[in-house]
Amino acid sequence: MAYENTNQQERNNDSIFSKRLKAGKRRTYFFDVKTTRGNDYFLTITESKKRFNDNGYDRHKVFLYKEDFNKFLNALTETINYVKTELMPDFDFDAYNHDYVRDDEDGEGAESSVESVVETAVAAAPVAASASSHSEDVDKW
Repeated sequence: MAYENTNQQERNNDSIFSKRLKAGKRRTYFFDVKTTRGNDYFLTITESKKRFNDNGYDRHKVFLYKEDFNKFLNALTETINYVKTELMPDFDFDAYNHDYVRDDEDGEGAESSVESVVETAVAAAPVAASASSHSEDVDKW
């Protein structure tokens, strides 16, 4: 007997929180908190890029589950800090703080910078004090 999901429409609209981040003219990132059937939570990160040849979009999605939040955040923070301090120490990353995005689709509501999105995420999760402890939690490829 095949399983028939009569609540597919409901399952596709299970977003609890959503944040859109415009990154250039053709690229947008979406951060969505969603629920599982068991009323648990997970995060999807979607990159959407407008195609050159037509009006469509290419989308790539990452699913991030609660048990990996801290490890993911630590790895991301360590990687960004490495680029900023070791690879590009003289680059002015703050020069990009003027790029603002709207919180909602109709263009009204509070505005937030790219940096404030990252700062909010970093503040929400505890980060280990030293970079050496970060690498212990991150799987090396």
